Amino acid sequence: MNTKLSLLSGCSLLAAIVSAQTQRPNVIVLLGDDVGSGDLSCYKGKVSTPHIDRLAARGTMFTDAHAAAATSTPSRYGLLTGQYPFRRTGTDVADGNAEMVIRPHQYTLADMFKEAGYATAAIGKWHLGLGSRRAQQDWNGTIDATPADIGFDYSCIMAATADRVPCVFIENGSVRNYDPTAPIEVSYVKNYEGEPTGKTHPHLLKLQPSHGHDMSIVNGISRIGYMKGGGSALWQDENIADSIAHFAIDWVERHLDENARRGEQQPFFMYLCTNDIHVPRWPHSRFVGRSGLGLRGDAILQFDETVGRVMEALEKRGIADNTLIILSSDNGAVLDDGYADQAEELKGDHRENGMLRGGKYSAYEAGSTVPFIVSWPAGRVPQGKTSKALVSQIDAIRSLAVVAKGNVADSLATDSRDQHATWLGRSDKSREYSVAMAYNRSVSIRTKDWKYIPPTKGRPMVGWGPKIETGFSSEPQLYDMKKSVEEQENVAKKYPKVLRRLQQKLSEVVGAVAR
Repeated sequence: MNTKLSLLSGCSLLAAIVSAQTQRPNVIVLLGDDVGSGDLSCYKGKVSTPHIDRLAARGTMFTDAHAAAATSTPSRYGLLTGQYPFRRTGTDVADGNAEMVIRPHQYTLADMFKEAGYATAAIGKWHLGLGSRRAQQDWNGTIDATPADIGFDYSCIMAATADRVPCVFIENGSVRNYDPTAPIEVSYVKNYEGEPTGKTHPHLLKLQPSHGHDMSIVNGISRIGYMKGGGSALWQDENIADSIAHFAIDWVERHLDENARRGEQQPFFMYLCTNDIHVPRWPHSRFVGRSGLGLRGDAILQFDETVGRVMEALEKRGIADNTLIILSSDNGAVLDDGYADQAEELKGDHRENGMLRGGKYSAYEAGSTVPFIVSWPAGRVPQGKTSKALVSQIDAIRSLAVVAKGNVADSLATDSRDQHATWLGRSDKSREYSVAMAYNRSVSIRTKDWKYIPPTKGRPMVGWGPKIETGFSSEPQLYDMKKSVEEQENVAKKYPKVLRRLQQKLSEVVGAVAR
């Protein structure tokens, strides 16, 4: 029992217990980047992740959890809107100068929390576009469409990914630490005169590209897209993780101090997205060489430390017990995703996606299967439990609305379902089905026992560099997940009734507009 509560007695103790049971928690969705289901030691990964292991020990860990897509932008779109990304064009992987992918009129997870009385913040990787028009952002002033338009009170974000320009943090719609002596220009069409690129000046690079990623050079690393200027506002890659952790902890501290000043107890929701372990992997020097698996393994250690720093900050302020943390990833893992960092050569017997086939981009299980840990220490979530229930990130809005005591109209978040009992470890009931979009926008469907991948055009391997099977075939594919999760034996001809049932269900899901 909490020390403070132990000092109470009689009616005071009963009142405190009732208050603790009815108080709404703070909520943090902590999303890693390209973290596979086998990358963490609590999931039997070879890299030690003690802070994440402790989070899992203080909550429930899921082994059959799925993102809405096998790539970043559509996955994040699904989590935040409760709508599958295949329902809308423009939800593919976004450039750094893409317009806002989630429109201001759309309902989001942040809207739900804000309407329920929460303070809301988006920190770290964004990758959902900024501004109302593509390539028309005012990087030297105020951007006209930001996370504030979709429910976030505060934001300090990367416009896209670390391998895409612009390489600056955007705070509440303006470049953080803006340097007026180095105005920013961004293009995904052509380079700026006199600016070196990875292709033309490889001798300037400290990390060589393996495929693509040979455009503008920032901090000795060439990126996707062209950028000029930035000056002192440019991030330093080795400090990205520290910066994101600082932004998150600083916002929590300021929110709690404001609560204290006003005599309030307003809970908060934070959408906290790290850059690790997305490329380019250039971790801080304190991690380099520690994992034994090269820069990718070192970046996993860095991700774990970010989690640990956030947990420590919550504990210091006395709010850890009433903070619900959901740790997950946007999609499955990839090794060589554009830089020659020896991720393939140094992995040893580490299996970044566990026993699953495929990886990021893929229609196979490793594309959308992600780590998923739910921790709420104040007795709300079973501690140390491992759940085999089938769950999907698409259910975030309706599942967390129950926790936040929010109200979501039937016309909103139409693909999201209330799975809070399962998410909180109180039930082992699986979702009826989970669907996920591969990089070519094809959609597959999973039930607890079966996986169906419809016929689709495309190469059997990702065509631009990563050594990943796509799962694309001209034949229908059916896999018996009860027998094996490795998707090696196509049993479509063996179980025609099951095949037809899943074909019909997928057709219904894809064709549906609302419930």
